[in-house]
Amino acid sequence: MILVTSSCEEKNPLNQKTKKLETGTMTDCDGNVYRTVKIGDQWWMAENLRVTRYRNGDTIPNITGNNQWKGLTTGGLCYYNNDSNYAEEFGALYNWYAVTSDKKLAPDGWHVPGDEEWKQLERTLGMSETDVEASGLRGAGEGGKVKSAGFGYWASPNTGATNSSGFSARAAGYRNFNDGAFYLIGQAAIIWSATELNSDYAWYRELSCTNANINRYIFYNKRSGLSVRLVMD
Repeated sequence: MILVTSSCEEKNPLNQKTKKLETGTMTDCDGNVYRTVKIGDQWWMAENLRVTRYRNGDTIPNITGNNQWKGLTTGGLCYYNNDSNYAEEFGALYNWYAVTSDKKLAPDGWHVPGDEEWKQLERTLGMSETDVEASGLRGAGEGGKVKSAGFGYWASPNTGATNSSGFSARAAGYRNFNDGAFYLIGQAAIIWSATELNSDYAWYRELSCTNANINRYIFYNKRSGLSVRLVMD
């Protein structure tokens, strides 16, 4: 793991004020270099993960067949529509078994955030404690603070998107656990947490192009393919 820090200014188009962000870079086990940003007391990736190997060097299987994907209960990844050209801008999609593998998806010094670490981020963004502890769609515009602004990575209307936090969420869509099909690119960013609810479901966070809040829920089975962001240890 390599972290290089710097600072920059992020413009909020709603009030035209600028805010200094502390930024850096992180390198994964494949040598991919990612932007990072400090939000409150946490360092987060500012891009979606696209690593193809675990920390121990083992390859994460790239599963293209729909039937194989929907029946998988070990770690796997894929790219939207099985097209690796999506990787650079949207990252890979991982099932929850890859996210929590003992082989470690993250490089040394980083990890997949648990539900409580997502809550810490939401508090930093200004979400009320009542909303932080709730499930479903919550908040008062905090999702807009983490969505990339404009329409490069989001469909219209990309409601409330300012990216004032520098988190730069992108709408990478997901792979369904029932049929192995791909959905919602441009419309939703759905990102795993490492915290399970039960044997079939785990908590995640979802952002939508049509609202500026943050969904905390467990709709997507562990066999789903969702995006991953890492947080520093």
